[in-house]
Amino acid sequence: MKKIFGIILISMVSSVFSVIVYNHFFYNDVKQEKLPVEKTQVKNDINFQKVSLPTIDVDLKQAAKNSVDAVVHIKKYEENSYTSFRDLFFGFSPQPQGEQIYGFGSGVIISSDGYIVTNNHVIENNSHIEVVLNNEKSYTAELIGTDPETDIALLKIEEKGLPFLKYGNSDLLEIGDWVLAVGNPFNLTSTVTAGIVSAKARNLGMNNRSVESFIQTDAAVNPGNSGGALVNTRGELVGINSMIYSRNGGYMGYSFAIPINIVDKIVKDLMEYGTVQRAYLGIATIDVNDPRAKSIGINSDNGVGVAYVDENFAAGKAGIKVGDVISKINDKPIKNKNEMQEIFIAYRPGQKVKITVIRNNKELDFDLVLTNKNGDTSYIKTTNIDALGAKFEELSSIEKKKFGLSNGVKVKSVDAGKFRIEGVKPGFIIITVNRKIVNTADDIKKIIDNDSNNGGILIEGIYPNGIKGYYAIGLN
Repeated sequence: MKKIFGIILISMVSSVFSVIVYNHFFYNDVKQEKLPVEKTQVKNDINFQKVSLPTIDVDLKQAAKNSVDAVVHIKKYEENSYTSFRDLFFGFSPQPQGEQIYGFGSGVIISSDGYIVTNNHVIENNSHIEVVLNNEKSYTAELIGTDPETDIALLKIEEKGLPFLKYGNSDLLEIGDWVLAVGNPFNLTSTVTAGIVSAKARNLGMNNRSVESFIQTDAAVNPGNSGGALVNTRGELVGINSMIYSRNGGYMGYSFAIPINIVDKIVKDLMEYGTVQRAYLGIATIDVNDPRAKSIGINSDNGVGVAYVDENFAAGKAGIKVGDVISKINDKPIKNKNEMQEIFIAYRPGQKVKITVIRNNKELDFDLVLTNKNGDTSYIKTTNIDALGAKFEELSSIEKKKFGLSNGVKVKSVDAGKFRIEGVKPGFIIITVNRKIVNTADDIKKIIDNDSNNGGILIEGIYPNGIKGYYAIGLN
């Protein structure tokens, strides 16, 4: 062991001595130089300049302050148990009555005397509707009318001197404009979020709607915001928030509102007639960029193609043909079907309109008188039958032809009452009541009055999908 230790010690001493000798005799002769760095002039043809971006001076405080008191919280109730005529007929015991809240949403006060706009999907299938103001006062609301095709519903509460929002003009909105979304997401009352208009006349392909021309924004909207207000920087109502695009049920950057110019027409019709008075040209349309357009001779970059013409309506009678491209309405250029829908929703049967089409590279003008869905200029009427809790509408000639029927009365809407309890859905076509043919709501009323002593009525009919329905409705 001592021998090994000695060898290690001698090696260490030798190494130190070698370093000392090298530094003394050789190191001073070696020059220390940094590696040369080649300096290269890089020619740059791009002229960079400092740019000062303008400050965005948008004050949204006043718009938010004006809006929150005019946006309400809507609670929808549903009967959770009931005893139907069918249960009594088959001997089932009566069940305790009761209600439970099963839906929340928002609404916008549009008049000082209590008219409120919301979405149809917020209030549909309710037994009753509760409206809560921002000051926490609560009211039971009356349902004035609904329009599922635009997802608009109109409510009324009995109160005076309410704060309300004035209408703006949604046509004047531009992409990039600031807007506020006001509502009650997740039951968080009076919530305001901000964003910009991202797109206009947006179509989402909702098959249950005939009218789609949404304002798209990036203002955060979540469940509970439906039916709430979209307002501009002046605090004017420019849209009713309707839906979001989401993969998880929450906000993902896209929200959509119904333009107030569409809402205005729907609300006025519901107030005055109880249903929307729609004007028809009697054509089926197709976007010119649709791959199917060329098959019917359409070759254009802008406008709306005509894919079908019903000769019994205004367009066919005036001479508009399949393959024509509608380029203007009342001299206003249109780009696609969405813009055309938004324009036509403002019209009623009997009104005149100028249609410009392109045919064989030439412009042709047609002056038309618009009709209702039956092909005439009268207004469609709905009739409410309180005993059934529903509103009814006469079946059009087109609907009779479509379903192969010679008579019938359509269920326009269902409120709390007998029809709701028995499961009768809107759109159901009543063909007979107590084996008697019906053509109008008055026919149904007469049968109810004459047969009321029987304790009930038997209704037979068909749904638009072809499924037949039979309902026994108790009247006592």
